[in-house]
Amino acid sequence: MSRFAIGVDLGGTNLRVAAINENGGLFDQLSFLTEVEKGREDVVDRLSKGILQLVERWKDIYQLAGIGVGIPGILKMKEGILVASPNLPGWENFNIRAQIARRLNSPFYLENDANAAALGEKWIGSGRACDHLCFLTMGTGIGGGLILNGKIWHGVAGMAAELGHVTIYPNGRLCNCGNYGCLEAYAAASAVVKAAKEILESGKASSGLQKAASAGTKLTSAIIYRLAREGDASSVSIFEGVGRALGLAIANFINIFDIDTFVLGGGAVDAWDAFEKSMFEEVPKRSYIYRNDPRKILKSHLGNQAGLFGAAYLAFQS
Repeated sequence: MSRFAIGVDLGGTNLRVAAINENGGLFDQLSFLTEVEKGREDVVDRLSKGILQLVERWKDIYQLAGIGVGIPGILKMKEGILVASPNLPGWENFNIRAQIARRLNSPFYLENDANAAALGEKWIGSGRACDHLCFLTMGTGIGGGLILNGKIWHGVAGMAAELGHVTIYPNGRLCNCGNYGCLEAYAAASAVVKAAKEILESGKASSGLQKAASAGTKLTSAIIYRLAREGDASSVSIFEGVGRALGLAIANFINIFDIDTFVLGGGAVDAWDAFEKSMFEEVPKRSYIYRNDPRKILKSHLGNQAGLFGAAYLAFQS
């Protein structure tokens, strides 16, 4: 009997559960709104029910290899405690392993969501067969995952690679984590919307952005990206800023880690063509290493599903 694994991607906005085979084929998926405001117990309850639903649906056809769960934030790997997550308010020092274990009778494995996505890209994505990989996931927030010598680098306490919270502008915008000038505050989808609101409040917004803001619908990063593609000056400048922020950060990561492959994933990477020019202009300005030995900076092959595949891969490998 061939095996399958359950991959879970718990995000600040969406919660997804998928059934994936050993060849990287996703053959069933459930999606929900995370609805963090309902409380962490409710979210874990729905997460667990989604897992059990897929296990029950496929257990007579495939052998269950295990369950992998990707979680945003700082995770103490040994204890299974979520120390903090800017995108899951109220989850501080939450023993998520114990809460999931209460609801499941199958083996499961926890991992930071960006680490899980990095594993997904290494398994069947843009970083396939790459032993040294830096992954940045761009969505509601920005996460990071580092693969060194073929394995996730967790650091001393499992808290390594919070790359979205490196400081790129010391006196910059306030980030959800409490710091000022984080990469996340300039390059995440939420940062795109915030930048648009700042321009609107300044009274200097171009006509396209003004019209979108007064249309009565909620302003989103997707709308701003569409405006940028249509040539709206304010929207173009916002994504140029995203590219500069990413370029600054990636140059620093090259200087520190000397990694040869960088992969950018997550929903916000749909706007790649709007920020890639300024990103690729910024990296060589900031990295002597890159100027002499250019590295690969790639768009994710798996998109916002990398975390699902990586979580499943974790279960297969464990």
